Amino acid sequence: MKRNWLFLSIVSLFLAGCASTGDFPHVTGTSVDLSRKNYRVIKSNAVGESTGFSLLGFIPLASPRYTEAMTKLYAEAGLKEGEAQALANVSQEKSSTYLILFSIPKLTVRADVIEFQDEK
Repeated sequence: MKRNWLFLSIVSLFLAGCASTGDFPHVTGTSVDLSRKNYRVIKSNAVGESTGFSLLGFIPLASPRYTEAMTKLYAEAGLKEGEAQALANVSQEKSSTYLILFSIPKLTVRADVIEFQDEK
C-alpha cells in the first residue's frame, strides 16, 4: 500500500508540472513599397527579451512571455505614438541555458525601426 502511494505521488507530481508553451503565430500584412527612398532607419537591431525558469530542464515554472519581450522591444526602440514609424525585419529566437538542476529559457525579439517620410 505504501509503495502504491509513493508511485501515485511521483506520477501526479510529473503530471501536475507539465505545461505547454506555444508561439504566437502573428501575421501582419501591409502594402508598402520599400524599393523607394520614402523611409529612413531610426534604429537598427532593437532587442527585447523575456526569460523563464524550468526545474530539471523540463518542468516549466515560469515561461518566457512574448508580450513581455515585445514590450521591452517597443521601449528600447523608442516608438512614438502618432508617428509614421514601424518595425521591420522582425525576428524571434528561442534559446535555453541548461544548468545541473534547472534551465533558463529565453525568448529574444529583434527588429529594425523605420520611419516613413512624405514623398515630394
